[in-house]
Amino acid sequence: MRKPFLTLLMIAALGATPALAQDGAAPFDGELQRMSEILGALHYLRGICGNNEGNKWRSEMQALVDAETPSGERRARMIAAFNRGYNGFQQTYRSCTPAANTAIRRHVEEGARISRDLTARYAN
Repeated sequence: MRKPFLTLLMIAALGATPALAQDGAAPFDGELQRMSEILGALHYLRGICGNNEGNKWRSEMQALVDAETPSGERRARMIAAFNRGYNGFQQTYRSCTPAANTAIRRHVEEGARISRDLTARYAN
């Protein structure tokens, strides 16, 4: 059984963090970029593996951006990470394979771990 993403908890935790300067880096920006990359990878991989989820992972990314409300360079880095995750697997996989399913499982697990860690560190 796959562990569900804790995106809503993470969004609540990030929404509780103090406001940053216009383009100031947050201490969790690295994790946000990795989460963005994971969401991009899942958007592509789950699509080719016939999970009929539509834009679920793109919507998760939009919810993350909406909750964090980054601007300027921070926003661009998050979006670039999503696209990097998507494009990286698009270049590798044209159809669902056992390796693609393994990548999905690993990305879901890593995303859940990042979400839990961020929530534990930055939630009120």
